[in-house]
Amino acid sequence: MDSFYTKNELSALGLKGFGTNVLISRKASLYKTENIELGNHVRIDDFCILSGRIKIGSYIHIAAYSALYGGDAGIEIDDFSNISSRVSIYALSDDYSGMTMTNPMIPDKYKSVQMSPVHIYKHVIIGSGSVILPGVCIKEGAACGALSLVKNSLDEWGIYAGVPAKKVKNREKKLLEMEQRFISEKDQ
Repeated sequence: MDSFYTKNELSALGLKGFGTNVLISRKASLYKTENIELGNHVRIDDFCILSGRIKIGSYIHIAAYSALYGGDAGIEIDDFSNISSRVSIYALSDDYSGMTMTNPMIPDKYKSVQMSPVHIYKHVIIGSGSVILPGVCIKEGAACGALSLVKNSLDEWGIYAGVPAKKVKNREKKLLEMEQRFISEKDQ
């Protein structure tokens, strides 16, 4: 037995949509699949969790044990991006102030869930164990080092690391030339 769902099994999951060459581990957990849309050449590894409104572009890898919590606000990941293992991306969060109750077992009238969309632009790489909080935009080509806490948006083509994530240097754009070569060769 293959460790990834077949095309027929993917159809049966009730996804909003999916492209060609989509590989989702049978050990991944997907919730509210009618709100999950996947492009072409997407791989989602073992023990990942995807929940809520999520739109994933093409040529995307989401490594083992990562979690995407889109809620109603949503998470969008553009083409050629990579989510390393054990990354958590949140488009929603409980109110930690103590003014309200928390957790999904409490009725909404006693909670104040904060929701704001997350957008991960093209050619972003997020290192293992990083946490992305609601409302963050990680602009094109940004790289986020392992174990970083991203609570503010990141500018394009920077390398960021730490808690909270801070820019440590600029990232090379050579991969844009490689993208063009890749696209022209694959279309031949």
